[in-house]
Amino acid sequence: MTDIKLTTVSEIGKLQDKEAYKAINWTGTFQEYLNIVKESPEVIRTAYQRLYDMMISHGVDIYTDFKKEITRYNFFYDPVNGGKDAVYGLDIPLQRFVNVIKGAAMGYGPESRIILLHGPVGSAKSTVARLIKRGLEDYSRTEKGKLYTFDWILPQELAHISGGETIFPSPMNEDPILLIPVEWREKVLGDLIDLNNFPYPAATLKLDRELDPASRQIYRELIKHHDGDWEKMIETHIRVRRLVLSEKNRCGIGTFQPKDEKNQDSTELTGDLNYRKIAEFGTDSDPRAFNFDGEFNIANRGIIEFIEILKLDVAFLYDLLGATQEHKIKPKKFAQTDIDEVIIGHTNEAEYRKLLNNEFMEALRDRTIKIDTPYVTRVSEEEKIYRKSFNEEKIKKHIAPHTLEMAAMWTILTRLEDPKKHNLTLLQKLKLYDGKNIPGFTVDNIKELRKESMREGMDGISPRFVQDKISNVLVSDEDEGCINPFMVLNELEKGLRSHSLITNEEIKAHYRELMAVVKEEYEDLVKNEVQRAISADEEAIGKLCANYIDNVKAYTQRERVKNKYTGEYMEPDEHLMRSIEEKIDIPESRKDDFRRELMNYIGALAVDGKQFDYRMNERLTRALELKLFEDSRDAIKLTSIVSGMVDKDEQAKIEIIKSRLIRNYGYCEICSSDILQYVASIFARGDVKSVK
Repeated sequence: MTDIKLTTVSEIGKLQDKEAYKAINWTGTFQEYLNIVKESPEVIRTAYQRLYDMMISHGVDIYTDFKKEITRYNFFYDPVNGGKDAVYGLDIPLQRFVNVIKGAAMGYGPESRIILLHGPVGSAKSTVARLIKRGLEDYSRTEKGKLYTFDWILPQELAHISGGETIFPSPMNEDPILLIPVEWREKVLGDLIDLNNFPYPAATLKLDRELDPASRQIYRELIKHHDGDWEKMIETHIRVRRLVLSEKNRCGIGTFQPKDEKNQDSTELTGDLNYRKIAEFGTDSDPRAFNFDGEFNIANRGIIEFIEILKLDVAFLYDLLGATQEHKIKPKKFAQTDIDEVIIGHTNEAEYRKLLNNEFMEALRDRTIKIDTPYVTRVSEEEKIYRKSFNEEKIKKHIAPHTLEMAAMWTILTRLEDPKKHNLTLLQKLKLYDGKNIPGFTVDNIKELRKESMREGMDGISPRFVQDKISNVLVSDEDEGCINPFMVLNELEKGLRSHSLITNEEIKAHYRELMAVVKEEYEDLVKNEVQRAISADEEAIGKLCANYIDNVKAYTQRERVKNKYTGEYMEPDEHLMRSIEEKIDIPESRKDDFRRELMNYIGALAVDGKQFDYRMNERLTRALELKLFEDSRDAIKLTSIVSGMVDKDEQAKIEIIKSRLIRNYGYCEICSSDILQYVASIFARGDVKSVK
């Protein structure tokens, strides 16, 4: 198909999957539906059961995070939509969420609660809800997620029963199984399927549920017309069809967003009178003169989302409580009507605090399961959020290394609480959370840090603010070729002055201090990379390592070293060994331990028939690179870049360093030149501090 030019109706038509169209538009008899139930009992699952099965259908990954086993549900990485709405860094809150849905699917109680996603602005609450709604839509189109509803079919002479319609769809897309009288239903299902082997407790199927008022009225009229012959009525007037959930088509997925108090009307939730048909039926209490098109009605069999649920007027509270606890709604002038749907809402912290202080909302609080969705507290996960929106393929610009990482680092720092341990900085805490090793701290220390920081992730800078500022940099005319960390950090700092949600000057001052911390960290990072690019001669590092190992071996075994050039035996070169070890802060008092540990490691490798390579030891590799950089720096004369006095030989050496930065670290021609200029200016002012 990729080689065909889609320029004609015929060629475009070949894109259609006709078999899939037939499958999702299937219609059949009630008997055919019973055969489907017998073969695939999952078609009669409840809304919670279908939602849970949908989420786990995409698979899970189980990993250990600080000694705690975490289940990551792949569904929340949005595999169906190519990761467009992927949620990063919230595996633990999402695990809690899925556990609540599982409990509801098993009938353990959460099915009678509102699931409330609670967190600061921009913490992915709406994204999670959107993922779930779209996930259910897609799942209902699959073989495993199929579900069914029915239409009433009436000949013209009986059309008055439905108000003039010969085809009258089930107003609330109800399961055809509800057409079987309640008193027969358990026996019928017990014969159709083995309820003991049904994946969920039989009690969760709610076999006492009734049809909606309009369908009940038509049912009564038709059964009367056929002198009580249920079989004849079903065979003559019922057409079963496949049901595909769709928010846009208002089928199985509802969304309710509060409006101002004057415009709020409870009929938006439970439906309203059809005034055109009142004259036809002669009364406004006839269910056929009612539109069952409120959000609760149309969301039956699926899910209803309440946006900013705590902004609801108190008048809506009673409908919401009944729908939650009893799984029933009360349309105007009609009896309570059964519903089967997931109720999910989300709210921010300010609104939730109002709920806690409002005694009239106590009943709502009691029927709510709150799931905190805090901001991400890991730099690597926060960076994924920005990379999703600003990848180079999408923005058509090069992003210099560490640009998004530094933005994420500042954002995370604003969300972390100051550590209570005096020997730990906020930056070190950030690195520990991100899985970095810091001497003197264990996994248990990290767990302790998390426990003592109860509100961590509930305050700080929103990812939306950062995304807006990155967008400002992208549309700026200052640089058409490459975006670097300083451009983004400067834009963030400038935007902080007019941040609409941060009015406290002390907080702003604190965030500016954190910006300085991030800039210093970036400076250390790029110095590190330039140092490595200068000392990236693997052959030279290998020779230096061999020389160091020879001297360490002689030192630990109290031997002398043979000079390769003179053939004379000499004492181990203490100056060489210490010049390398000092690069990674090995003190004089610890040098013997370090050297013995290294030789023991090399010896253990030899016993296993393996040869030591300096790259096996990260600290030693770093020490060798720094030593080689120190030895090479004067030969390259970085400071000449600042002065502009670069001769031909110097330029050739600089081009080699730039090529290494481009090849090994992801720089481009523009940002590699910029970073060399920047690091050269650091050395020009005498700042030769190296990063360990």
